[in-house]
Amino acid sequence: MTEIYNKFKHDVLNKAFDDEHRKKIGFNIDRYNDAVVRGKQQYVNLELARQRAAHLKYKAIIELEKNLVDFESNFERNGGKVIWAQDAADALREIDAIMVKHSATKVVKSKTMISEEINLNEHLESRQIESLETDLGEFIVQLAGEQPYHIVTPAMHKSKEDVARLFNEKFNLPANSTPEQITAFVRRFLRDKFMNADVGITGANFIISDTGSICLTENEGNGILSMSLPKVHIAIAGIEKVLPSLKHLDIFWPLLATHGTGQNLTAYNSIISGPRQEGETDGPQDMYVILLDNGRSEVLARKHQRRALSCIRCGACLNTCPVYKTIGGHAYGTTYSGPIGSVITPWMKGMNDYKHLSYASSLCGSCTEVCPVKINLHELLLYNRNDSVKLRYYSVFDALSMFAWKKIMLNRKWMDTGSGKLKNLILNKVFAKAWGSRRKLPTLSERNFKQLWEERREGK
Repeated sequence: MTEIYNKFKHDVLNKAFDDEHRKKIGFNIDRYNDAVVRGKQQYVNLELARQRAAHLKYKAIIELEKNLVDFESNFERNGGKVIWAQDAADALREIDAIMVKHSATKVVKSKTMISEEINLNEHLESRQIESLETDLGEFIVQLAGEQPYHIVTPAMHKSKEDVARLFNEKFNLPANSTPEQITAFVRRFLRDKFMNADVGITGANFIISDTGSICLTENEGNGILSMSLPKVHIAIAGIEKVLPSLKHLDIFWPLLATHGTGQNLTAYNSIISGPRQEGETDGPQDMYVILLDNGRSEVLARKHQRRALSCIRCGACLNTCPVYKTIGGHAYGTTYSGPIGSVITPWMKGMNDYKHLSYASSLCGSCTEVCPVKINLHELLLYNRNDSVKLRYYSVFDALSMFAWKKIMLNRKWMDTGSGKLKNLILNKVFAKAWGSRRKLPTLSERNFKQLWEERREGK
């Protein structure tokens, strides 16, 4: 067993039986569910929209190389610069070079999970560069010294009382501050940071090939401020974020908003096609887009699992997953949690270390049912499990137990050998620890099926 797996088991046990944690996440997900029901009412035929989105996004993934080359050509024609990064180290090295070139010491960031993926904040701080999250939820978890809990709502695990206590500790705000008061304080606090930042860093919800654009969708306006006020804008995007044409946004933006937050459309939707042009008064002087692989090619190489690259990061699969709702986002120990994270993380970060995530699922299929781009997530988890066995990522105990089980199940005499009492004893000795201390093993009947059938035939 790896250290990563042992930590996962420890964290799962703590969170699954933490009633306060379950209460907070349950409350917040219930509010999300109510909003999504309302948001879906904008669709006359939601299933048709999902089918079209699924087709378009998967086609974009299949034609990924062409779409990325087209994006690079068009974006650089607009005056921007595209940087290709094979892994996190490449991306961080390129960001360092940009910081040095522009003598940057202060960075503002809008919400972007890909920066969490490469541990950007920690890296910049190690270079004595201030890196500040400007999304309210991200700002809260950064103050708390935590990782985002959720793809869309990073502070979902905190109550308003938790946040008030945090701001009391960090900024001496009253311990009973309301959400409105905290938000107003953060707004004032961040305004100066925006005005004095050297570099703004964002992600990209989509990258558009035919116009050479990136697209941002948000509700707070911090993304717009992060990319327009500093002199330099860096956008970091996974290579899978591509869409062939600007016209496809009319399908994807409403689907993302509806499934992400229950809105018809998020408050701010921006299309950025490069740095400030001659005659324009707003925008950065220099703009860079870093296209990051970081294991995505490993997912792309899988015949079935590559469909997971169609994900638009709405978070719907997390909110419906009974496992996520039990153990929470931090227990997964990865940037991308929930069903989608369990599919892609083993390939992006190593199957041997993360194969357990593919087994942390009830396979109920709810994630597949709610996905706006119709990714068959529960089936992809099964493919992951199968691949982990093919790659021989299993223990000696796993191999021996399955070998013995197969031999016994294929031999009627062996199945009938021994009393029910003896079989239950063996079952408890062999599997009780693996089954867990909080679950009872099933009890085998004293008489097997053959005995019961013969008794029935004889009329006993």
